[in-house]
Amino acid sequence: MVDESRDVLTKEQMTVVLCYVDKHGHVIKRFLGILHVNDTSATTLKVSIDDMFVTHELGISKLRGQGYNGASNMRDQFNGLKILFLNKNSSAYHIHWFAHQLQLVLVVIAENHPKVDVVFTIIAYICNVVEASVKRQDIF
Repeated sequence: MVDESRDVLTKEQMTVVLCYVDKHGHVIKRFLGILHVNDTSATTLKVSIDDMFVTHELGISKLRGQGYNGASNMRDQFNGLKILFLNKNSSAYHIHWFAHQLQLVLVVIAENHPKVDVVFTIIAYICNVVEASVKRQDIF
């Protein structure tokens, strides 16, 4: 997840946070760093993130998601930061910063794995049946 803003001296800065799942299945969020950037163009931010990944010996090829706010330099379908990463790694799905929810991740997974889609479809049916009746909610 990346966010950019100006500090009290009005210098542009970028913050990077990594989210990953450890070998025990726990979601871990780690603050990677704050960088001062000359501007907030998608190209400048991409170079800065690449440099940060190299510094921490991380590979873009293992990136499975990217989250930003809705600023045009982040999401532009032709030159935005999300496209620059998707061009290097098609598995780096973009999820809007505010929509960084488990539901959206599961949708992407379900679309690419039919067996997972079936599981969530069955769960959705069960939820619909249970929610339709107060008695069923109590029993459940």
